Amino acid sequence: MKNTTFEEKLEHSKELLEKLMNPDITLEESVKLYEEGLKNIKEAQTLIEEAKTKIIVIEQASQNIGEDR
Repeated sequence: MKNTTFEEKLEHSKELLEKLMNPDITLEESVKLYEEGLKNIKEAQTLIEEAKTKIIVIEQASQNIGEDR
């Protein structure tokens, strides 16, 4: 899932969790889904960190504009 939004990653994580809860899946399938889920969550966390950084930059820029007056 490349270039997906945070919301899409969250939805995909929910789908993976539902699949993991299926008692009929094999151990191998469970491990694969778990691994995919961890990767997906890590990518979502990266998107959150990028958003935080952008917000900080915007806030600092707006403070600098206020100081220039």
